Amino acid sequence: MFYDRAKIYVKGGDGGNGIVAFRREKYVPEGGPSGGDGGKGGDVVMVADEGLRTLIDFKYKQHYKAGRGEHGQGKNMHGRGAEDMVLQVPLGTVVRNAETDEIIADFIFHGQKVVVAQAGRGGRGNTRFVSSQNRVPEFAEKGEPGQERWLLLELKLLADVGLVGFPNVGKSTIISRVSAAKPKIADYPFTTLSPNLGVVRVDEGNSFVLADIPGLIEGAHTGAGLGHHFLRHLERTKILIHVLDLSELPDRTPWDDFDIINRELKAYKASLAERPQIVAANKMDLPGAEERLGELKERLGDQYEVFAISAATGAGLPLLMQRAFQLVQDAEKNVVTEPAEREIRHVHVTPQERFQIFRDEAGIFVVSGEEVERHVAMTDFENEAAVKRLQRIFKKMGLDQGLREKGAKAGDVIRIKELEFDFAD
Repeated sequence: MFYDRAKIYVKGGDGGNGIVAFRREKYVPEGGPSGGDGGKGGDVVMVADEGLRTLIDFKYKQHYKAGRGEHGQGKNMHGRGAEDMVLQVPLGTVVRNAETDEIIADFIFHGQKVVVAQAGRGGRGNTRFVSSQNRVPEFAEKGEPGQERWLLLELKLLADVGLVGFPNVGKSTIISRVSAAKPKIADYPFTTLSPNLGVVRVDEGNSFVLADIPGLIEGAHTGAGLGHHFLRHLERTKILIHVLDLSELPDRTPWDDFDIINRELKAYKASLAERPQIVAANKMDLPGAEERLGELKERLGDQYEVFAISAATGAGLPLLMQRAFQLVQDAEKNVVTEPAEREIRHVHVTPQERFQIFRDEAGIFVVSGEEVERHVAMTDFENEAAVKRLQRIFKKMGLDQGLREKGAKAGDVIRIKELEFDFAD
């Protein structure tokens, strides 16, 4: 099966906990702190693999969680970091944040790597907190939680040439004739429900990738007939071959088909309608096709090259593929490879608030913010010294004062993530 969409959950590995330890050796009566740091968790990394063609692996497994770093040990021994979790995806995969729709990665070349969920760093052992004011720290940090989120994976085929047209005009027969691809072929609309890729060898050493895109219908740009799912596979093609059925159709003419499909391409993305396009007048082996071919050429004028073909017999296909290959080469030459003129960029840094405070319907003061939540997650609340350290951090951050300004009084409930405590002024 061909799967080109998937939704998965990824979580970077949590960092290992730092440890509270002290030297306890013979002849060292007052040994200092010796707690080691926790190891870093594993990242979740996606890697592009040119050997893959579908997202089917993510259909049957949706949750991916990297390993946690090892905890620190005494004698200043640090925990080992966890290995990264590597997920392989096909070329052409676009990864988005499911919540914000932000593009996280766009895989366009083999071996490309992107970290999609960062690991948490290891917590520091008590050795790290020695100072002139605190010679024997009795607290350590817990490991930082790894990043977690839901991702949307969308595959856009990487093909040089795309076959477009209404259902049942002969696109699948063409790709089966000119390549080793073996799509399903039958005499009814929407026989092809997923794109097919084939390599067309023009001559020795010259080839291009051809994509058979399932048939489009009027309204495809709005999603009709799974239009959105099909149209996105055309976004990376260099040229289009517009296949028209020149047999006698009761409802539409070939030139009507041509206008409808081009309107759909333009409505979906204007750049698609501007892409180089050649016309394949198919089914020329059927009665009446010659008369319609003449009218088609007259209506299209000199703007488009028209190739008379018969996918059923193979007539005209070699010439069509030769011309497609030439246009692919021309398109590649027109790609700007020289570096653009150097520009001076002005970067304006907008300082962000370190935390936000609001009061919910139950009267609880809710505090949010990445920095605040990280400090809470890395605090061992069973260790009194660690809790006192967190209180000092909050005071330096201005959280205490911020709560007072929002109206918090002694005894009010404060919530940070899952942690709830009473405010003491």
